[in-house]
Amino acid sequence: MSWMRPASLACLALLFILTLFFEVDGASVTDGISNKRSEGLPDWLRRIFMDESDATNFFKRRGRRALKSQDELDAEQRQRLAADERKREYNEEQRNEFENYAEEENNEQDERTHESTEQWREFHHDGLDPSYEYNRHTV
Repeated sequence: MSWMRPASLACLALLFILTLFFEVDGASVTDGISNKRSEGLPDWLRRIFMDESDATNFFKRRGRRALKSQDELDAEQRQRLAADERKREYNEEQRNEFENYAEEENNEQDERTHESTEQWREFHHDGLDPSYEYNRHTV
């Protein structure tokens, strides 16, 4: 019994929504009656729908398998070339950033290695110049 109240409230809400939007037309425009109704609609709503004759002309003009005009092909080619150029610039920028990062890391690593080598030499220095190990004569 606890589900009866939410179910009835949902049905009432659905009935209210359906009665509220009862006057809304579909996406297709049928005859002149709907044109008379659309006169009172705001401009932004009138731009969504088009007359039936305009809609049929739109679909007749370019079928699914119809050839594209040269202007359309040129526009698509320009868009493709522009996208390729943007992709090329992006990849080049990423590559330059990575090269700069790698070079900086390499320089830091070289510097750390040099410092640790110098520290090792200072710690192991026995006062003889050059160091005893390299100046020793074998008998």
